[in-house]
Amino acid sequence: MRQRFQGADQRRIGLTGGLATGKSTVGQLLAGRFGLPVLDADLYARGALAPGSPGALAVLARYGEPVAAGAGDTIDRAALGRIVFADPVERRWLEQLVHPLVRQRFEAELERLADAPVVVLMLPLLFEAGLESLCSEVWLVMCRPETQLRRLIGRDGLPEPEALARIAAQWPLARKQALADRLINNDGDPEALEQQLAAALALNP
Repeated sequence: MRQRFQGADQRRIGLTGGLATGKSTVGQLLAGRFGLPVLDADLYARGALAPGSPGALAVLARYGEPVAAGAGDTIDRAALGRIVFADPVERRWLEQLVHPLVRQRFEAELERLADAPVVVLMLPLLFEAGLESLCSEVWLVMCRPETQLRRLIGRDGLPEPEALARIAAQWPLARKQALADRLINNDGDPEALEQQLAAALALNP
């Protein structure tokens, strides 16, 4: 297990899970119901590939027309996803481009929030990208595999084989479970989920 953040004055909750397990739902609850600042890696990753950004230009230089979405150096994210989830080499290339930019954004935001007693870092690839050192504890959002598959197909409109391939591209939940400090079960109703979060926040980190 990699070293966790050891700052005495701030609790940093690393929020992770698999595709479509409900990380965003948990992040929204922690922000809206519990009033915590939530830093979202997906949001920062989108910013790293914003139209005209160095990241977007690098992607267009590598893949060209198949990932271009009209004028203005805009990336067709669905097309890019089909490429990188089908080829581990291309996925690693994209991660090596985006992950350092996301980490820089996190470090800047954490500096800005230095006086906040609790900060939530929503990091879908927390373990895969080796970002445990940013967090004092890690919460893993879990659900049954059939629930995860159904949610992913419904959310992204993917055929089942493609959805299964995207799930398989990340670490298995069982591997992440062995490294997490808290497990958040997202198979139940919203009230049960909120109760779990309240209980987890009340525990000593």
